Amino acid sequence: MSVGNGPYLDSQRRRESNARTYPRKIPAAFISARGLRVKDADGKTYLDCLQGAGTLALGHNHPVVLEAMQDVLASGLPLHTLDLTTPVKEKFVDELFGLLPAPLAGRAKIQFCGPSGADAVEAAVKLVKTATGRRTMFSFHGGYHGMTHGALGLTGNLGPKRRVSGLMADVHFLPYPYSYRCPFGVGHAEGTRIGSQFIERLLDDPESGIVEGAGMILEAVQGEGGVIPAPDEWMRELRRITAKHGVPLMLDEVQTGIGRTGAMFAFEHAGISPDVVVLSKAIGGGLPLAVVVYDEALDVWEPGSHAGTFRGNQLAMAAGTAVLRYVRENELAARAAALGAGMTERLRRVQADVGCIGDVRGRGLMIGAEIVDPRGGQDSLGSYPAHPELAKAIQQGCLRRGLILELGGRHGSVVRFLPPLIVTDEELETIAEIFHDAVREAERVYIGRLEEVQA
Repeated sequence: MSVGNGPYLDSQRRRESNARTYPRKIPAAFISARGLRVKDADGKTYLDCLQGAGTLALGHNHPVVLEAMQDVLASGLPLHTLDLTTPVKEKFVDELFGLLPAPLAGRAKIQFCGPSGADAVEAAVKLVKTATGRRTMFSFHGGYHGMTHGALGLTGNLGPKRRVSGLMADVHFLPYPYSYRCPFGVGHAEGTRIGSQFIERLLDDPESGIVEGAGMILEAVQGEGGVIPAPDEWMRELRRITAKHGVPLMLDEVQTGIGRTGAMFAFEHAGISPDVVVLSKAIGGGLPLAVVVYDEALDVWEPGSHAGTFRGNQLAMAAGTAVLRYVRENELAARAAALGAGMTERLRRVQADVGCIGDVRGRGLMIGAEIVDPRGGQDSLGSYPAHPELAKAIQQGCLRRGLILELGGRHGSVVRFLPPLIVTDEELETIAEIFHDAVREAERVYIGRLEEVQA
């Protein structure tokens, strides 16, 4: 019989690092899970819209994933092979390369990395610096690329960086198109145009103070940065500009890849072919796996230039192959596009009924609602100040009602929705209703009824 959440949480507080994060917001010990639902040691069931930060594309314990792992365990195949090949690995590579757009697939090489996406980012940086002989890296405001030393140097969030010295040198941050809080104060298509023009002129300028770039890394939809989709035209301009200057374009698809945004890879919405794609999370079927896929022209590094003890994780490759195949065969990317559009519309109806949601945005089943303080003054774009305390109250109100959501974005004021790709329309309706109730309750406590704001 379960002893309840309490003893587990007490033990965790005593023994785990002060750096732990999720247990502070979601104080539960989970004992079972299936699909969208998880159950804690107190017997409470939740709808999980966190899903391992987007790792579980098919939800918890999907039958095809479990079967793939059980087959490997029963086969007698080695579970740990470093970078030696196996039939399991061959099937994974075949399936992954079969999903790549033709221009990239025809020239693709793959590097298996350590367990996390951050390790793959580190490998990708080594790759482009080796191939170009340059040292400068370009990243973007709001970008998130991991918590290892080099990846943190490429990440926009200042919180984890302030007390860590000696991060990667020669990293330059560029403006990312964010219409609700446009860095140029204009937003929408004009802000996008100015942003790409700024980047081109910066790279053209012989006195910019920035030497030639080794690589430019970005997310086609920023996740931790607040669920901000890059406009397709801006992405196409970046591809043109980087090609013009011989700067490898690196797409971090750790969270956006494998159908999440309504395309197999988020960069496909813009119809471009990057030089480097970083993948993790969903490709391992819930187990640790990370790879870099890149154009063969960059494959000039020496043997041993990047390694990792657990880059031969056979269970993860088998589970990942099952996920990739299931997403492809069941057209889950297109399904995510349709379901995501419906969910976005539901959330916009919630926005119209309350006063504290400044923006609803996203792509596919990667959606965010930005929580603001409507009592604050509007800026030149008509945007209100972020309200992180209210966002936390909404998150906790959802949790009490049995819905797990995460926060992100500037000041932690964006409520994020990352349901599995197998979520149903009926489940999304329930999620939206719970969220609506939690927002109304939080508004009453923190802001009041807001009739004067909505009038």
